[in-house]
Amino acid sequence: MAEHEHGNMDIEEQEKTFEGFVKASAWVAGLSIAVIVFIGLING
Repeated sequence: MAEHEHGNMDIEEQEKTFEGFVKASAWVAGLSIAVIVFIGLING
């Protein structure tokens, strides 16, 4: 069995996935805030 060397793993796919998750989370948060403001304006 080969010796493990810390920091040698290729994590390019994980970084792309995390970047997509962060972008999607930001969009969902922004859309949620916009919907809450819109509902507040309509009920006001």
